[in-house]
Amino acid sequence: MSVTGKLSDEVKTLRRWLDEDALPMWWDVGAAKPDGGFFERIGQDAKPMTGDNRRSRVQPRQAYCYAAAGQKGWNGDWKKAVNHGLTWFDSVYRLENGLYGNLADASGNLIDLSFDFYNQAFALFATAQTALVFPERRDEMLAKAHSILAILQRDYAHPVIGFEEANPPREPLCSNPHMHFFEAMLAWEKVDPKGPWHGLTDDIAHLAMSKFIDALSGGLREFFDHDWNPMPGDKGRIMEPGHQFEWAWLLTRWGDLRKNEDAITKAKRLFEIGEKYGICPQRRVAIMSLYDDFSVHDALARLWPQTEWLKAAVRLASVTHGEARYAYLGSAVRAIGALQPFLDTPVPGLWFDKWPADAPMIDEPAPASTFYHIVCAIYEAEDVLRESLT
Repeated sequence: MSVTGKLSDEVKTLRRWLDEDALPMWWDVGAAKPDGGFFERIGQDAKPMTGDNRRSRVQPRQAYCYAAAGQKGWNGDWKKAVNHGLTWFDSVYRLENGLYGNLADASGNLIDLSFDFYNQAFALFATAQTALVFPERRDEMLAKAHSILAILQRDYAHPVIGFEEANPPREPLCSNPHMHFFEAMLAWEKVDPKGPWHGLTDDIAHLAMSKFIDALSGGLREFFDHDWNPMPGDKGRIMEPGHQFEWAWLLTRWGDLRKNEDAITKAKRLFEIGEKYGICPQRRVAIMSLYDDFSVHDALARLWPQTEWLKAAVRLASVTHGEARYAYLGSAVRAIGALQPFLDTPVPGLWFDKWPADAPMIDEPAPASTFYHIVCAIYEAEDVLRESLT
């Protein structure tokens, strides 16, 4: 069988698991009905962890998952699930200034009102996907996105480029929330081509290529001072393989849209770093973090970097040819192999999240926040196989 055929079969298996097991599980069990949003975790016995405090980011991420599922033809209650998550998100976490707080208790009382750019990025991302699948709500979602963006630009804009982590400013500045803002802007470009998103997408791409990515090594850092220089000490040296892959995926998409070969070249180097230095040779899974000399910082493996490995591999395959394409396709097959141990749970539709370097997979409840990564990876692989590799 060809590598494309093998990848196609593996992706079809993942899609069946998603449609038949995971999507029903996280709606039937993972939603606090009738109107309580989504739980943070489901135990490996398929019972929700009802007493957990709940991060605001989980609600738009779960809403996105079901909006994307509806777009891809899942025949479950995706419309109810989207509304369920977004309604609770707005009623519990939305602040008087129009942005979103950080944490609520299990009863829906907001207990941490602090600003986190990461949460606002996912609010923007979920509104874009909702506008896409609910045409009748497009104007509502567009108005909400414009409102969030206006407040971010007024109160949290960095004086040079990008966004602050707080007002007044504090260090470190972080590449991770900018990555999800970049993703949200790319999503809004599709929905509203004449809006302000195009320029913002370009700004973040240039910030990543000029500041986040080290000019000498080609690796992407996590933490920066207020002038967008790496933070001093070990903090400024951290590079996460999962984020090398995730930025590679995003920059490949952006580079393809803008016909920017420099972005694709940088994406290929990010992928090379993630694959060469960030994969544990014994477990054959992507680990959490490296130092900037590519030595291991944290050998723990979590589920989400495996999905980003898959997304980056298939997207890079779509913009390459010949032997390079087959190499990326082979890497995508290995990424699915790395994902499988995390999905091998007693109850189908759940997952394990953490695999230590010298111990078995940790048997603990499945976190809802991981679902977004899995859903994105499966649909991205399907899209690329359908559009570019057939």
